[in-house]
Amino acid sequence: MFDIKEELKKLPKDPGVYLMKDKDDNIIYVGKAVNLKNRVSSYFRKTNKTDRILKMVSLIDHFEYIVVSNEAEALILECNLIKKNRPKYNVLLKDDKTYPYIKIDVKSDFPNVIITRRVVNDGSKYFGPYANPGAAKEMVNFIKQKYKIRQCRNFKSNTRACLNYHIKRCLAPCVGNISKEEYRKQIDEIIDLLDGKTDKILKDLNNQMKEASKKLNFEEAAYIRDRMLAIETASQKQKVSNISENNIDVIGMAKSELEICIEIFFVRGSKMIGREHYFFDNLENMDDSEIISGFIKQYYMDNLNIPNKIMISKELEDEKVLEEWLSQKTTHKVVIHSPKKGAKLRFVEMAEKNSKVTLENKEKTQNSILLELKEKLQMDKLPRKIETYDISNISGEFMVAAMCVMEDGIIKKNLSRRFKIKTVVGQDDPRCMEEVITRRLAHSVENPEDKGFGKIPDAIFADGGITQIRAVRKAVDKYGVDIKIFGMVKNDKHQTRALMDEDRNEIEISEKLFNLITLFQDTVHDTAISYHRKLRDKALTKSELDDIDGIGEAKKKALIKEFGSVERIREASVEEIAKVKGINKNLAEEIKKVL
Repeated sequence: MFDIKEELKKLPKDPGVYLMKDKDDNIIYVGKAVNLKNRVSSYFRKTNKTDRILKMVSLIDHFEYIVVSNEAEALILECNLIKKNRPKYNVLLKDDKTYPYIKIDVKSDFPNVIITRRVVNDGSKYFGPYANPGAAKEMVNFIKQKYKIRQCRNFKSNTRACLNYHIKRCLAPCVGNISKEEYRKQIDEIIDLLDGKTDKILKDLNNQMKEASKKLNFEEAAYIRDRMLAIETASQKQKVSNISENNIDVIGMAKSELEICIEIFFVRGSKMIGREHYFFDNLENMDDSEIISGFIKQYYMDNLNIPNKIMISKELEDEKVLEEWLSQKTTHKVVIHSPKKGAKLRFVEMAEKNSKVTLENKEKTQNSILLELKEKLQMDKLPRKIETYDISNISGEFMVAAMCVMEDGIIKKNLSRRFKIKTVVGQDDPRCMEEVITRRLAHSVENPEDKGFGKIPDAIFADGGITQIRAVRKAVDKYGVDIKIFGMVKNDKHQTRALMDEDRNEIEISEKLFNLITLFQDTVHDTAISYHRKLRDKALTKSELDDIDGIGEAKKKALIKEFGSVERIREASVEEIAKVKGINKNLAEEIKKVL
């Protein structure tokens, strides 16, 4: 048995990473420490702790740790373990979107300019990320309109130029119309443009235009002039401040009672090329510095496009080790800076203001949904938690149910639960519904310490009409709890048609709420169907071979692959069976005997 007090005494004073685990051996938190003994012991001392830490500590059954050489190594290991295990009490970046970058394969003789969402360490130059895909596409289109670079995705030598050459959109390097050196001058100019070095480009172009005019090459001079005007326009569109540095990410954060929003601005060459935001919940009692530090680790873990500087509002405890880690991941020094005055401070304040606006707008949407639900469902309080249930079976076989949860107007897939029907024989969906709701309520009413299902819902939406509503009511009345019950009714095409109350009245709701309830119904239906299929598929792959000692999955597959079916194995001789890989004569005799 793991004795926490005794194990704390054994902790070394070395740097390392610790893993807090619950009674089921699930990792619930991963942290790093300069001194493992001091850091891990601090969780179990009687000092002031946030509610979040107190709750986490109450779940700790045992812990493990890994000793490393220094704090930088601890940081890298911590990031890897968080990414792999996604512990409940760490800051987790849930957004899996990939952002577009503009890529130039500078190692090619005649590079192209393309949009990609995959950044790899292949020697190419990447510019971005562009949070708005349209902005990246607009920039590439602008480049290909103003520069006569190749348009083809894969370059190869040819005997005849394509249409782009004839409409003056390409200089046709494929037929040798331009040298590598001349083509490279265009690419260098494009790189300067994407780097934000427009002043340098405009100065060079101005000199070229004057030179062309002196030589009376007015067509060339006009072409250069148009390019200058386009570059000036593009530059002005993006300019947001007078910050002189070229490569900065600016992070702002806003908090509410329900959520946290982190906004990140991408600034390249004094111009904001894009922004993105992320939402986190269950972090309300976490220190701001800890949240930002956790976000930086998650966000830049697999991001090759690391800026020269990351600007934030407050200094971080592990700032130096984060800088060292980020600098090792790229080819330049990375600085984390908390500006105190001037344009840089205003930029951070702008990021924080935007994160606040983003969070407020989201919560306005959530609140409007909750207020409409309260009004339409005629409830005395906001329906902060709603559960929905669905039954799935085929002719009474493999009967299962699914539960999905909506909290504060948001469908929480991580709170979904699945049930095997235990007491109902034959196809009787209402009785299955009654069984499942009864079992679910028993968890919260009879075992209030059991946190598996959380608090009792304010309302239950059954997937079905009045019959399902009455089945839910039977279960709810057994426990005398105050829960409103409604049905999500479908039409003949199995599409959500309406929301129904216990008196069979269909409730009129807005399109926004209707779409949310449709999604809620589809989610629980998909959860039930996928669980049903899983059980059915598992049963279909079961065979008489499963009952033979010494036959595991690998040997079963080998036998089926060799003979095609259990029937043909039954007809085979002991010698034929023993020829299968992994099957000796004794096991072959046992197989023959059982079959």
